[in-house]
Amino acid sequence: MPFRHATLAASLPGLLFGGSVALPRKEPPLILLTGASGTVGRALLPLLLAAGHDVRALVRDPRGLGRHRVDVQIALGDLARLGDRHLQRQALRGVDIVIHLAAAIRDEPHARVEELNGLATARLLRAAERAEVDRFVFFSALGATEFQRTRFFRAKALSEKAVAESPLPTTIFAPSIVYDPGDRWVRLMKRLALLPAVPISGPGRARFEPIWAHDVARCVVTSLERKEKKARYELVGPQVLSYDEIVRAVARASHRQRPLIHVPLGLVRLTLVTLRRIFAEAVFATWEEAELMEVSMVGERGTADVEALGVEPLPVAAVLGA
Repeated sequence: MPFRHATLAASLPGLLFGGSVALPRKEPPLILLTGASGTVGRALLPLLLAAGHDVRALVRDPRGLGRHRVDVQIALGDLARLGDRHLQRQALRGVDIVIHLAAAIRDEPHARVEELNGLATARLLRAAERAEVDRFVFFSALGATEFQRTRFFRAKALSEKAVAESPLPTTIFAPSIVYDPGDRWVRLMKRLALLPAVPISGPGRARFEPIWAHDVARCVVTSLERKEKKARYELVGPQVLSYDEIVRAVARASHRQRPLIHVPLGLVRLTLVTLRRIFAEAVFATWEEAELMEVSMVGERGTADVEALGVEPLPVAAVLGA
């Protein structure tokens, strides 16, 4: 007898004679999360767990999960190296939802930015399609196009197109700069504010709408409750700030008022490329990272998408404690 018929047969006595029948309990969906140790991932993982979701984290090093490594399933691996069979059997087995946060803004020893952001996403997406997951959630970048000046934005644009064209139900988030008081970029700005003057690469005029990682995480959790076939949200904060203004805000939060010195981009590139050759992965910043701050990331709808997901994003000063 097929299982569903056996279950019905076992329930008949209770139905016929007035007894109560215990219906099978619906299990929470299993979520595969990449990039769990990143700026958004560190904010999102606790919220997913608090909401009762079962989470499997695809990580290279479980230590990056901190205290939450005992709260999740762990799939060991590197998306840039994993084969399709490994993805299917280990990472995606039994998964209902994929949330793909993992990204890289600098080349790594084993892979370049294009592979880490583009090919790795395509590999995971195709494996998710074969596994027939219920939803694929992808983080793109606001303003990413195939003709952008940086390799990161070009890779993100191609990946976003592939996700949008997938037969799976998909949710795409396109954030402006996502920050957190403890992230690497903010800590670097605070250290630079210890100097008599803060060096800024280029003119510092590119414009952004910075959004706090915790507000981004809340948007993701809310979106999981929706059953949209295809959705795309622009995630931005309530302020439009230039690169200069963001640096000044971080300096004020550190109780340091410092003048800014704009360093010509040619000199920045020469310096950072040279330092990369000397210090390799230990270098504090790369040319690719500096170049990203020359590309404005401003949306067309303001905070409408964020507010539609029930989140009122906080301004930078409120988060950093200025």
